[in-house]
Parts: sequence; structure tokens; C-alpha cells
Amino acid sequence: MSNKFKITTLAEFVMANKPEMLPVFVQLENCVKIISSRLRVVGLENLTGLTGTVNVYGEEVQKLDEFANTLLVEKMSVSQQIAVILSEELAQPVHTDYPNAAYYFAMDPIDGSSNIDIALPVGTIFSFYNNTGIILQKGIDQIACGYVLYSNSTAIVLTFGDGVYVFTLDSEVDCFFLTTSQLMIPQSGTIYSINEGNYSKYFDQTKRYLAKIKQENYKLRYVGSMVPDIHRTLLKGGIFMYPADAKSPTGKLRLLYEVNPMSMLITQAGGLARLENGVDPLYIVPTTHDQTVPFVIGSAQQVNEYLT
Repeated sequence: MSNKFKITTLAEFVMANKPEMLPVFVQLENCVKIISSRLRVVGLENLTGLTGTVNVYGEEVQKLDEFANTLLVEKMSVSQQIAVILSEELAQPVHTDYPNAAYYFAMDPIDGSSNIDIALPVGTIFSFYNNTGIILQKGIDQIACGYVLYSNSTAIVLTFGDGVYVFTLDSEVDCFFLTTSQLMIPQSGTIYSINEGNYSKYFDQTKRYLAKIKQENYKLRYVGSMVPDIHRTLLKGGIFMYPADAKSPTGKLRLLYEVNPMSMLITQAGGLARLENGVDPLYIVPTTHDQTVPFVIGSAQQVNEYLT
């Protein structure tokens, strides 16, 4: 292990900040290590390609989608602290054997799964809510959330609502160590991230903004997986957009599984997250677990310029 790393493990950090959540984070960390390991050998273990089924959104399910979803549902249930699990891959919430457990858990098991077969970065997005008896809660009510980036290294980016922390997996000792504390997004940046293949379908607000920033020599960077695109935005500044368009007038990103956790992270890092109408997504009560919204996120200046 490099001596530049602070000798603080993820488990130690959770124990110091949210000790009551240690059992769920032990299980989450174990799942992340397993998924990370499987991603390194997907071609050898027949985990590339499609399962032949579609999910509740009509999207073809990758084999690793199914593997990660099954793993996370099983292992998070083992913690005995999760009452309900909501997954982007499932049509209905999973009620565990512990209805009075402390938390609800929401997740996108594999974000960007179409990138698996071509060895591009993918991620896992997760969030925790208190078990209040109401499953669909506002994003501001998240008590912990974050994402996992699976790339040349595996990192967990996490907030408990008091700053953003990054933990990096040291595979030699099979442990996550704290590598960045109180991460802040740069307040300036000239990188924008959007699927410009949809340009012809975009509404005028998006087209005007794209024309403006191209005159200002912004650079397009787009992986096509939300986690690495947001991770780059968090580290480099700039803006990530998934707007409404003629084909998807309510957007495509899911409020519960993707927008809420990313919004809380970026906000905690000093950035800004908004719907296209300027509303803060963290204060919306989801109408359904699969509700979609048009979304823009990043450095505050860039997001505000998009909205004007």
C-alpha cells in the first residue's frame, strides 16, 4: 500500500461517523469487492453479453446487471438492517424478512452496463433512507449515498450529508482506504458532458446552451455511463446534462436511483443540481420508484448559466 494513503479504512470511517450503519456498509463493501473482481474477468467467466431478458424499462439486461442485482439484494438483506430494497432492475420493491429494520436501500446495481463488453468504466449508485413507513421519500432525506466507480481503480465516493469522501480499493490488501476528504468540485470548468447524438431531438433551451459554450471553447467528454461522467465532473468541474428531448420529454434518468444520490453528492461538494425548470430535485417526493426527470448537474456557475 502506498504511503500517500491515509491509514483510515472505510469501516473505521463509518464506525467514527455513523457507527449504527456499520453492518450495512460491511455488506456493501463486500459486494463492491466481488463486483470489481468479476469485472476484471468478465470475458473469462461468461459475464459479458445479454441475458435475453428486458428490465422494467424495456432495456436489455446484461449478465452482469443480473449478477450484481442478485448479489446486492442478497447481501444487503443479510445485514438485517434493511427493511426494503429498491433496485432499478426490479419492477417492485423487495421487502426483506426484517420489516422493522432501520433502513431502506435504493440502488442502480450496474450503471452503464452497455459499456461492460467494451471494457469502459461502469459504476454502482446507492442510497440509504430511514425506515419511516414511507418508501418514496425526498432526496434530501437520504442519510447516506454515493457511487462506486469501477475503472483502472475501484473507488467508493460517499457522503453522510457532511462532505464528500473518496475511498480507494487497495487490491493487495483487499481493503478500501480513505484517499480524499471533503472533496470540492472546482467552481470553473470547460468540460461538458451530454449525448450529442440526441441533438436533433433536443429542445431550444439545450440547443442554445450548447451553441453558447461551443463559442467559449468548452470541450465535450462523454463516456455514456453516468458514474464516470459525474466523477470527472466532480473532479474537473464543468457540467453534466441529461435533458428532456422530443423522444423522452420527462428525461431518462431515474429520480430515485440516479438523480437523488448524485444531487446530494454534488451539492455536498459545493456544486449544483437542478431539473431543467430550476427545481432542486432533492426536494421532490417521487411519484413512483421509476420516475424520470430532465437533469443538469455540475459546477454552480455552469448550471446557473444553463438555466438562464
